[in-house]
Amino acid sequence: MTKLSVNINKIATLRNARGGNMPNVVEVAKDVQRFGAQGVTIHPRPDERHIRYQDAYDLKPVVHTEYNIEGNPIDTFLDLVLEIQPTQATLVPDAVDAITSNAGWDTITNRSFLQEIIAELKMKGIRTSIFVDPVPAMIEGAAQTGADRIELYTEEFAHQYSLGNLQAVQPYTECAMLAHQLGLGVNAGHDLSLDNIQYFKQAVPHLLEVSIGHALICEAIYDGLENVINQYLQKLQ
Repeated sequence: MTKLSVNINKIATLRNARGGNMPNVVEVAKDVQRFGAQGVTIHPRPDERHIRYQDAYDLKPVVHTEYNIEGNPIDTFLDLVLEIQPTQATLVPDAVDAITSNAGWDTITNRSFLQEIIAELKMKGIRTSIFVDPVPAMIEGAAQTGADRIELYTEEFAHQYSLGNLQAVQPYTECAMLAHQLGLGVNAGHDLSLDNIQYFKQAVPHLLEVSIGHALICEAIYDGLENVINQYLQKLQ
């Protein structure tokens, strides 16, 4: 079964919009695990517009499943990850002013940079994943960085799927197979939803984990968090 890691950034966005501590991200992390999710994901950004750096520390004692911290490996992010030592660090090349992640790494141009960071993370026993577009050359480049996994950036698939273009999954299928051949684990995330997740799971082999936040929280507004998590788990079997 592909594991479901719930990204709780949007919970923090809602909290920050009003001040105070409602909803409480720590309690939500406890709940999503109690409801069956096999992981919790956060993506702290330098401006702390959703998840705050302190949240990352507060979540550490309560995440008993897999703890995945995503982000651009600037010094402050690396210091945070190395101190907390989550299950997994997912390296994402997002700009400081990016609304959300919008591209994968150029693993060829940035190979030496990524090698250095990944070596440091792995010395602390932290599993590493690199956010990449479904391009074979980028998968091959990722394998040369020493990373444990890749995370396939799935926005284009989700967009094309919504237009009825089912063939848009093919690059992801091919890249997942290539990654597996090169010894890389395969994760995926970005704009995956209840509408498209089952098709993606069935078409993409060796899929170890999906990280889903925005769609899942939006769906939960209508159908409830526990119900939506269980729907994802059923579709990922």
